[in-house]
Amino acid sequence: QVKRNVYDLTSIPVRHQLWEGWPSSATDDSMTLAVSGLSFPCHRLTVGRRSSPVQTREQSEEQCTDVHMVSDSDGDDFEDATEFGVDDGEMFPENAENEGDALLQFTAEFSSRYGDCHPVYFIGSLEAAFQEAFYGKARDRKLLAIYLHHDESVLTNVFCSQMLCAESIVSYLSQNFITWAWDMTKEANRARFLTMCTRHFGSVVAQTIRTQKTDQFPLFLIIMGKRSSNEVLNVIQGNTTVDELMMRLMAAMEIFSAQQQEDIKDEDEREARENVKREQDEAYRISLEADRAKREAQEREMAEQFRLEQIRKEQEEEREAIRLSLEQSLPPEPKEESTESVSKLRIRTPSGEFFERRFLASSKLQVVFDFVASKGYPWEEYKLLGTFPRRDVTQLDPNKSLLEVKLYPQETLFLEAKE
Repeated sequence: QVKRNVYDLTSIPVRHQLWEGWPSSATDDSMTLAVSGLSFPCHRLTVGRRSSPVQTREQSEEQCTDVHMVSDSDGDDFEDATEFGVDDGEMFPENAENEGDALLQFTAEFSSRYGDCHPVYFIGSLEAAFQEAFYGKARDRKLLAIYLHHDESVLTNVFCSQMLCAESIVSYLSQNFITWAWDMTKEANRARFLTMCTRHFGSVVAQTIRTQKTDQFPLFLIIMGKRSSNEVLNVIQGNTTVDELMMRLMAAMEIFSAQQQEDIKDEDEREARENVKREQDEAYRISLEADRAKREAQEREMAEQFRLEQIRKEQEEEREAIRLSLEQSLPPEPKEESTESVSKLRIRTPSGEFFERRFLASSKLQVVFDFVASKGYPWEEYKLLGTFPRRDVTQLDPNKSLLEVKLYPQETLFLEAKE
């Protein structure tokens, strides 16, 4: 804060201030005066201008100012904040491994020098800035503006404070551009950017930037993403005005908007084709699913029919086996001239057919049931009904004789399916 206040008094930027008299314990720009080791209540400091190759003869004459420090602190202790080198104020660390961290420092230092009204710089690598600007949906794409800073250029302060931080420029850049920054002051960072520039824009653009002299900086590169390569629409030097800068930004936007409309049309047509294809694929998938479901239903139906047929066959085979067993177990039919009492039974089937058989009157009623079952009418499924009087014979005791149940000497019976 002291250094910025001295800048207001002397017009010597913080980065060009050369100080004498700070205590050796004052190692952190965020340190409060109370804990910095300054003599209390008075301390003498000397400030001069740091030499620079771009200074004019009048500027290079050392300006010395005695600063009389009067502390209003009561000597209380305060904690330190983040550490920065005294008198450093560098925009960009040399050989920064992490471009995101370097750009955070750049943004913080830029705000410290020129205020909070400035372009919103993209925090990340140049490759990430490309992705953000060029590779979204066509409607969301933007131009990429690359700001190349140079601390040694006499144009830098004016360009940043009067042009780049003008509200109209800040607003226009925010709406239409992804803005990325790089500090070309140090040779290592300059070489690093030229390498990135060659890789992304080609050797011609890199050579154009390489030939720019220090007093032509800062530079503003306007980049438009295209299908085959990234195109540099404009290289704006620092010796410009707000109106000219705005006009060149708007001219770039006109070119970009025309290309963007073509890209949107192509993208919409491509999406329409893809939608039609997706609908066709979905209809085909649904058709396949329906065919598969129909086929599976048919297979299940056939399998069920086969299972039921197998059950029916097994039941028929079982019934036939029982019928044959009953047929074979029946006592022989007595002859008409038999000396024993014989009962003659005439049985009518549900289809109207009749079959007759003679039984010994002493035979049990179960023998009649077995005979009827041997003809395919098991007593579990059919009732055997008498006529006069009408009665259900199957309800009688099967162990009684035909004589006992009054089926002697002859009787006509009817078969009726049970409900």
